[in-house]
Parts: sequence; C-alpha cells; structure tokens
Amino acid sequence: MSSEPVTSIEKGEFRAALGHFASGVVIVTGVHEGHPTGFTCQSFFSLSLDPPLVAMAPGKASTSWPRVAEGGNLCANILAADQESLARTFANSGADKFAGVGWLAGPSGAPHLHGALVWIDCAIETVHDAGDHHLVVARVLGLEVGAGQPLLFYRAGFGGFAS
Repeated sequence: MSSEPVTSIEKGEFRAALGHFASGVVIVTGVHEGHPTGFTCQSFFSLSLDPPLVAMAPGKASTSWPRVAEGGNLCANILAADQESLARTFANSGADKFAGVGWLAGPSGAPHLHGALVWIDCAIETVHDAGDHHLVVARVLGLEVGAGQPLLFYRAGFGGFAS
C-alpha cells in the first residue's frame, strides 16, 4: 500500500468500485402539505442502538428530499424482494409515485408502504452537508418487521438474497 494520499479519483471509477457493495433498498416517505411524498434511497444504515438512530444520504439534486425534510418526520420502508417495480417508480422524478400504491400513515404521519419488509418511523434529528449529498440522522419512533426476503441493489441492478 502506498503511503501517499490519493488526490484525485475519477467519478466513474469511484461509482464502479462502490457498486460492488451490495445494499438493501429503502423508500423514504414523508408528508408535504398534506400529500405523501417519497424517494428511493440505497444509502441507508443503522447508526446507534442507544438511542435508536438511523442515517441516510439523499442526493442534493433530489426534488423529493426537501419535501420530506420539511415535514420533520419520515418513514424508511425497507423493500421486500418482490418490490423492484416500486423501487423503480420511486426512483423517478415527476409523476405521482403513490398512484396505485397502498400505504397507511404511521405514528409520525409518514406513509408506511404495504408489503415493505420493514418500516421504520422516524423524526429527523440533524442534517449535515456531505459533498453532493446530505447526511441525515433520524431518531427511531417505531418500527415493524414483516416476513420475507429483502430487495438488494448490486452493481447497478436489483436482485435477491440466497441463503
């Protein structure tokens, strides 16, 4: 290993390298001006057990994140293996992402999506600047775990888990 620091990394090379890290797929939902809003987020992780905190990294270019953030609460809906089409729908900008999607308001008011493997209801604690993303820390208010396998994202594609 070189002891000299790397000063420049090409964006495509960086994306390709980190694409080798498999992650779950989460739809982050909230309520803005009385209407449900949300987006697909793969940069999501548990942060602390005591107190229970999670973190996520929405892109600064996102048009949905500011609407979720304004509400102060959110729900991280961890998708099940059969929810790829939902992940793709919520990854797009523009159209009514909730058209035909079943959901219930959770304790914070944020939508809990039907069929999600897990929902985690949260209050936004802090938002930090993190390059071309925000680093969001949220306090867990409640959660529920369903049955099934997770939807995974790996090397720009969706897949499942094989034990």
